[in-house]
Amino acid sequence: MKTQAIINHIVNWLKDYAENNRQKGFVVGVSGGIDSALTSSLCAETGLPVLCLEMPIHQSENQVSRALNHIKWLKNNYDNVEMVQVNLTPVFDSLLEELPKVDNEEERLMSLANTRARLRMTTLYYFAALQDYLVAGTGNKVEDFGVGFYTKYGDGGVDLSPIADLLKTEVFQLAAFLGVNEEILEAPPTDGLWGDSRTDEDQIGASYPELEWAMRMKDEGKTSANFKDREKEVFDIFMDYNTKNQHKMQPIPVCEIPEELKSSF
Repeated sequence: MKTQAIINHIVNWLKDYAENNRQKGFVVGVSGGIDSALTSSLCAETGLPVLCLEMPIHQSENQVSRALNHIKWLKNNYDNVEMVQVNLTPVFDSLLEELPKVDNEEERLMSLANTRARLRMTTLYYFAALQDYLVAGTGNKVEDFGVGFYTKYGDGGVDLSPIADLLKTEVFQLAAFLGVNEEILEAPPTDGLWGDSRTDEDQIGASYPELEWAMRMKDEGKTSANFKDREKEVFDIFMDYNTKNQHKMQPIPVCEIPEELKSSF
């Protein structure tokens, strides 16, 4: 992979898009994970103003410390980076008190995880509107177009996606090249939406390299019948997520009214 050339391409794309749309800079939610670390670093490379938001909601201490350490590293290396911390835990807890109780605890926890992501999206856009900034997405190719592993109108609610054509392994390569902190490079990927230590692999049932393999097999036209044992299990996991999350990955459907019906108005 031509690492520096890819970085230059993304940075130029970010800068051109902002300038062509008369936006002054970028807002990035920094979680302490590899995707937000790379995205914020690429935005910083543009030379345009970058606002990093750290928005804990019952976050584990190590996730918060990784996020703060990364932002500190950014500020030490780029004079166009600023930071704001917004503790969303009280907001989340207040909302939780007002919501009705439900019987299905598993569905409740999933809904609340997505609610966390949507609170963060709202906060990002609050600051973006104040500054005429763009909200930069942090989703990678496997998450955004493979398994749909993101929250609709949460971390999926962004203005532009600088790393959405990069596989997770490629995200790690670019982040390491740019000098992102070792603690982030070594941390197991997690969405940080559950208030515990569960990782993305715990939730999905497959690692990112496995999912990348399955994504490639699907693109080659393979089916579950082509595999057995662990390969079949991984391919089936990928296809299950890919199928059920198409509503996230496809454009919003529009109900088109036939002209003969409209003509009667």
